[in-house]
Amino acid sequence: MKVRFRCDPALLGHIPPPVPARAALPDWLRAMPGTAASELHGGPVRTVKHCPPFVDAMAHGFVIPLPCDVRAAGGRLSWDWDLPTPSLPAHPRSPLSFHPPAQVAGSPFHRPDCAVVKFNSFWTVELPPGWSLFAAHPANREDLPFRLLTGLVDADRFSAVGILFPAVWKDPGFEGVLPRGTPVAQCFPVPREALELDTGPLDPAGADAYEGTARALLSAPGHYRRRHRARRGRSGAVERATQGAEVEP
Repeated sequence: MKVRFRCDPALLGHIPPPVPARAALPDWLRAMPGTAASELHGGPVRTVKHCPPFVDAMAHGFVIPLPCDVRAAGGRLSWDWDLPTPSLPAHPRSPLSFHPPAQVAGSPFHRPDCAVVKFNSFWTVELPPGWSLFAAHPANREDLPFRLLTGLVDADRFSAVGILFPAVWKDPGFEGVLPRGTPVAQCFPVPREALELDTGPLDPAGADAYEGTARALLSAPGHYRRRHRARRGRSGAVERATQGAEVEP
């Protein structure tokens, strides 16, 4: 699967490119403990750092990075960005803009104290025929002061301009800097085809497999990782983030 990214020629080398999500894992994932005390269980339990589905979701697809530092102070967002003049007059120059809050009126995203921002894109995204781009909030990144609105774009047909990413600024009290490179959207291609849902009871072989797998999961940690997890092109960033953890859902 080749994903093609293109930018204004005048901006090449001045804006960070999209990167594989596995290369943008947060520092807190590496720093968090592998076990933690649980009052409910009366002893230590493994944390989500041990959970392959949790980590693999964060490492899936690619992320769109924030192109420059954005400062939040006093309820205002600002940036100081020495960006060359784009060669295309219609090209955006600011890292973000705003949506009228009324555009999310009646939805759970509407709050009178929260702004709706729009992360401007400086890269076009082109997918092969029959594929769409699923864009969502970076997986498990509740530490970010915004919440991206999920969208699906037919990027095999819409690839001449960049995709814009709307988000609710969920923490109006946030003060600080979102650094250049902060993931603002996590994206992955999905096939544009109808699903066929097949439901029914487990047959005898399926029931035996269920019981055997359930017992193996309960008997010792690491069964999913050793027997069921597919091999991926895992970077050193993923290995470091989960170092010392015997991963298991």
